[in-house]
Amino acid sequence: MDDAATQAGLSRRSFLLSSGAIGLAATAKLAAPFYLQSRRPHFLHGVQSGDVDTASGMVWTQVDRPCRIALDYSTTGAFGDPVRVAELNALPGSNCTAKHLLADLLPDQEIFYRFTATDLSDVNRVSEPIVGRFRTAPFRRRSLRFAWSGDTAGQGWGIDDVGMKTYATMAIHAPDFFIHSGDTVYADNPIPDEITLRDGTLWKNRIVTPEKRDVARTLNEYRGQWAYNLLDDHVRAFNAACPIFYQWDDHEVMNNWSASTDLSGDPRYPEKDVSVYARRALQAFREMTPVRPFETQPGRIFRKIVYGPLLDVFFVDLRSYRDPNQADGGAGILGWRQAAWLKRELAASRATWKVIACDMPIGLVVWDDYASKTGSDAIANGDDGPPKGREGEFAEIFRFLRDNAVNNIVWLTADVHYTAAHHYDPSRAAFKDFLPFWEFVSGPLHSGTYGPKPLDRTFGPEVRFIKAAGTGIDQNLPPSAGLQFFGLVDIDGQSRQMTVRLMDRDDRELWRVVLDPVVTG
Repeated sequence: MDDAATQAGLSRRSFLLSSGAIGLAATAKLAAPFYLQSRRPHFLHGVQSGDVDTASGMVWTQVDRPCRIALDYSTTGAFGDPVRVAELNALPGSNCTAKHLLADLLPDQEIFYRFTATDLSDVNRVSEPIVGRFRTAPFRRRSLRFAWSGDTAGQGWGIDDVGMKTYATMAIHAPDFFIHSGDTVYADNPIPDEITLRDGTLWKNRIVTPEKRDVARTLNEYRGQWAYNLLDDHVRAFNAACPIFYQWDDHEVMNNWSASTDLSGDPRYPEKDVSVYARRALQAFREMTPVRPFETQPGRIFRKIVYGPLLDVFFVDLRSYRDPNQADGGAGILGWRQAAWLKRELAASRATWKVIACDMPIGLVVWDDYASKTGSDAIANGDDGPPKGREGEFAEIFRFLRDNAVNNIVWLTADVHYTAAHHYDPSRAAFKDFLPFWEFVSGPLHSGTYGPKPLDRTFGPEVRFIKAAGTGIDQNLPPSAGLQFFGLVDIDGQSRQMTVRLMDRDDRELWRVVLDPVVTG
C-alpha cells in the first residue's frame, strides 16, 4: 500500500487500540461506571458509522432514555476544532436511537464524531461523550482495503467468555470499511444459556437477554436481536473505528422467508402473514444500523456507494422483491426495478472496480426445503441447464454487462457458512453470453459451521478454493472450532490490481488471488 494508505492504517489501528478492539477485553468484569451510578444518561451500544463516500457518512448511536443528543465532529481525535452539526432527538418511537448524515466533508479526511446526551426530563443530567471515527473515501487514486463477511450469532452460539473474536481479528487489519453481507442477526435462532458440545464439554453463553430466549415476533423483540450483538465488546470497538456497510438476508426476519412462507403450522408465530414480521424486522434494521435513508423509498436497501475512482460498491437486496420460493420457472428474486437500477448504475460507473455485494451466492444450490430438495431459496435451481426462473434475471444482467463491455465486476457474498472462491466462465456454462467473473464467499463471523453446497453449472462456476465443515458430525460446530471466516480486499493505488484474501478468525491467510483490471483509460 502507498504511504498515505499506510499512515491511514496506522491512524485507524491506533484508534482501534485505544477503543479496545484488539484483545480479549470481553472477559473483564468492571465496576459500574460513575455515570450509571449518578443516573446520568448513557449510551447503550456504542456508536456506528456507515455508507461513507467522498463527502459524507452516516453516524449512529442509542441511549437508555429519551434524550437530546448533541453531535459534533472534528478532524482530530483531541477535538480541538469541533463543529456542532446537529441536535438530535432520541425518542422511544425510534428505540431511542439517533442517526445523522455528516455531509459536506472533504475527501480522504479522518473524521472523529462525538455524541453527548442530555436527559429530556432533567437537563442537568448530561452523559459522558462517546466518540467514533471514519475516513471519507478518496477523490484521487490511493490504495484501499476493505473486509467482508456475514452471519452473526446464529445457531445459538452467542457471546461466550472470548466474545465474537472474528471482529477483533478484522480490526487488526484496519480496513477502510466492512461489508456485512447479511444475516446480520438471527431473529429466528434463540440463544440458550449453554450448549453441550459433542465431546461433552459445555459452550456457555456469558450474556443472554430476554429477547434472545425465543424467536422474535414483536418490534421490540426484533430490536433486541440487534441490541444483543452490540453487547459484545469486540463488535462495539470495531464499529467505533470502522464504517459498516450493511445489507440483509433471511435471518433478520426468519429462515428462508419469502412470500410463500407458510406459518400455519408454526405455533411460535401467532400472526400467520410473514409480511407482518418482515415489516417489523425492516423497521428494526433501519433503526439499528447507519444505513442511509431513501426519502421516497423508506424501505429500500439496495444502493450504490461511490468509494473514489478505484471502487464503486453495489448492494443488492435478494429478499424484499422475490417471488415465492416454491414458484415455478417464472419466479424472480431481484424485481424489475432493482434489476434495471443495477444494469443502469453498473453501465454508468467510471470506477475501475465494480464490487457487487450480494446476500446469496449465484451458483450454489440452496434449497428452501432440504428434505425434499424443492424450492430454491437462492438463485440456482440445481438442474445445470439453460437459465430458468431466477437464473433468467441474472442471465439478463450478465448479457447486458457483456454487450456494454462493463468489465472488472467482482461479486462478494456470504450466507452458506464457509469460505470459497468461485470462477465463472462461459466456456464451462450452459449459458454462454457473459464475461468471466469471480465470486468470493466468506462467513460465518460468529455462527455455526456447515459443509459445501452443490454447484449449479448454468453459469459455469468452478471452485478454486474452499474451506468448510465436513458432513455429519462436523456440521454446526461452535465458533471456538475456528471455522469462522472473513475476506480482505486490497486495491493498489498505482497498479489498480485487486488482491483478495480469504482469512480465518485466528488471522491465518487461507488463500489469495491477484486480479489485473481491464484498463480502458
